[in-house]
Amino acid sequence: MSGTRARVDAAVRTAAGSALWVSLLLVTYWWVAGGGIQDLGTTAGALIATGRLTGLVASVLLLVQVVLMARVPTLEHAFGQDRLARTHRLVGFTGFNLMVAHVVLITWGYAVGSLSAVPGTFWTLMWHDPGMLLAVAGTAFLFLVVGTSLRAVRRRTRYESWHLLHLYAYLGVGLALPHQLWTGQEFLGSPGRTLFWWTAWAVAAGSVLVWRVALPLWRSARYGLRVTSVVSEAPGITSVYMRGRGLSRLPVEAGQFLSWRFLGRRGWSRANPFSLSAAPDGRSLRITVQAVGDGSRDVQTLTPGTRVVVEGPYGRLSARARTQQRVAFIGAGVGLAPLRALAEGMSYAPGDAIYVERCSESPLFEREIDQLRRERGLQVLRLPGHRRADWSWLPHGVAPVSDLDALRGWVPDIAHRDVFVCGPEVWTDLVRRDLLAAGLPPERLHLETFSW
Repeated sequence: MSGTRARVDAAVRTAAGSALWVSLLLVTYWWVAGGGIQDLGTTAGALIATGRLTGLVASVLLLVQVVLMARVPTLEHAFGQDRLARTHRLVGFTGFNLMVAHVVLITWGYAVGSLSAVPGTFWTLMWHDPGMLLAVAGTAFLFLVVGTSLRAVRRRTRYESWHLLHLYAYLGVGLALPHQLWTGQEFLGSPGRTLFWWTAWAVAAGSVLVWRVALPLWRSARYGLRVTSVVSEAPGITSVYMRGRGLSRLPVEAGQFLSWRFLGRRGWSRANPFSLSAAPDGRSLRITVQAVGDGSRDVQTLTPGTRVVVEGPYGRLSARARTQQRVAFIGAGVGLAPLRALAEGMSYAPGDAIYVERCSESPLFEREIDQLRRERGLQVLRLPGHRRADWSWLPHGVAPVSDLDALRGWVPDIAHRDVFVCGPEVWTDLVRRDLLAAGLPPERLHLETFSW
């Protein structure tokens, strides 16, 4: 089964990459066919022609960005959340930069190459060209989204605020459509171009409406999730238990995460992503949350009976990604939540799975993990204490050897396992470094980091 799913996921990744490159080559071909190269002969012509090309490529990338944000299950399964997030970031910044280049080059070209005339030309275009004012408003929204996506800004922004601002990307892209249809000959110059662009817009808009709006509302109404109890696991870490109707039909696997809205409390309209910390049993679900922001902190105050709206499941940190008989789970802090669910829900023979737990204080899920050790032969390695240095993912008290040597000593066959890792981003980067240095193939390293 896992081999079949791996082949399907590989085919989806190939198809998605091919579709992107074919789209970029197609719009470039139409630009050439429309005289793009011939227009490079003069300064003004070169600026306008280059501006047209950057606009076409930016339009494709911005629509791809919308699809990447739409949580399409096929893409989620094939790429996984971490890889999608990296692609989302790369495509988003590239598309935005090309869009800005499009505005600058087109305006400069219409100003006949005169920099001093650019402001006046831009003003004229904005007020007199069809759709330009809406496009300028859309660009402003995209500036807001990109500005809050810079790492230095994100570190100083509450997740709830960042998530709300990020939704303006949909509005920014949508406001560009009238301008493209009214003034873009490349969009409507032939039946083939018209079909391509309307199909691309329909796919992007349909993906959002289906996967981000309709499906979450339908699933939430169908399953009727409600909070049954709230349990403190450790200082600042809380588990929430929920029940619903017919949960055996919810296509969720151990290790995945969902986006949760708990109704009847402040900030309920903003979803927060939390992983399952127990394997789904068809009757109930459990998440475990660390209080690091308003949304996660308010989880501690939930009361039984609270209704839940849910999006998902998402992520590839599940048995779907497994290819080897032997596995290793390596986690830190509340990042152990999805790994604990995997250790319970994944099938393995005694001795074929090892659970490596990094914790600053008392072990998380200690009794549950010990039960899995006794009943299923799960190997357990606990590494309590604070990190011994910024360059190390190991705690004080470990023998004075390198992280890599310690890892090889504990798990000599680490390069021949599937390894699932979850934890804070900086810590996870250090673990990834040593796993790859130990010979683990990148395709058998399955990650989920706590970053946004």
